[in-house]
Amino acid sequence: MRTPLMIATAMTLLATPALARDVTTAAVFTDSNSHYLDYKTSISEAKRELRKDLSRAKDESDRIEAMAEYEAELADADKDFRKEMAERGVVLPKGTVIVEEDVAMLPD
Repeated sequence: MRTPLMIATAMTLLATPALARDVTTAAVFTDSNSHYLDYKTSISEAKRELRKDLSRAKDESDRIEAMAEYEAELADADKDFRKEMAERGVVLPKGTVIVEEDVAMLPD
C-alpha cells in the first residue's frame, strides 16, 4: 500500500539530483566555487612549470618530456575537478572545462 509519505519521499529522491544539478551547474565556473579556483591554480602552476622547463630544455627530447609532463598535470587537474563536481551532483560533459585560451607551444 502506497502512503502519501512514501510517494512524497520517492518524488523527493527522484527530483533532488536534477534540482541540485540545475542549481549547482550555474555556479560551477565561477570564483565562488573553491574547487574551480583550485583547478585554475593547478593550470597556472602547470603553465609556469612548462615555461620554466622549456626555457631549460637543451634538445627536442627535453621539450617533448616537458610537454608530456604538462599534459599529464592538466589531465590530473581536470580529473580532480570533475571528481569534486561529481561528488556534488554535477556531471560535466567531456571537453567543457576550459580555463585559459593561451597554451604554451613547443618552439619551432
